[in-house]
Amino acid sequence: MKITVVEHPAAAMHLARLRSTDTGRDEFRQHLDALATVLVVEALADVAAIPTRVETPLGTADGMRIEPMPTLVPVLRAGLGMLDAALRLVPEAPVGFLGTQRIESSETLSVDHRHYLETLPADVGDRPAIVLDPMLATGGTLIDACITLCDAGARPLTVVCALAAPEGVAALQAAGAGRFEAHVVTAAIDSHLDERAYIVPGLGDAGDRLYGTS
Repeated sequence: MKITVVEHPAAAMHLARLRSTDTGRDEFRQHLDALATVLVVEALADVAAIPTRVETPLGTADGMRIEPMPTLVPVLRAGLGMLDAALRLVPEAPVGFLGTQRIESSETLSVDHRHYLETLPADVGDRPAIVLDPMLATGGTLIDACITLCDAGARPLTVVCALAAPEGVAALQAAGAGRFEAHVVTAAIDSHLDERAYIVPGLGDAGDRLYGTS
């Protein structure tokens, strides 16, 4: 599995603001949007493109056109915080939605996931897919997303996340062996997961900080 850690001053700056407990909801949304822009630019570096020519006011210029256009797939709910940034870069891209709920058990300190929504474009199997989810923690949510997209025929798969944990990266790689290949693009791989399966030092719960819920 290919893993790209984006080492860019802008990415590091926005990630630092996302981590900070001093960052309020409005700022959190702005910094996640900005960080997503940097990460999706990197994710688009390997997409297929074909030469094209366009007419300018003063002549003709050579250019490129992305084809096929990738499907953007935010994982609800926190992935929605990255969608606008991706659409600004590829406004023609179709969009699908996957919903997976994280279920924590206080008794066993275990984490499970429940798949509750799948809305994908009819032609998702004819395109690559870029999955948007701020956190790769245990990997359960993104494994579910990659399996769903793989079964629908989407290839190749790129996962864009603000942060990843080593445990989640390993789980995604193990789950994909012989089934799917995913390129992970992230701003950082943190130390570990705590007993509640939260990324340390991380940034807390991205969905809660985006939407003011808990």
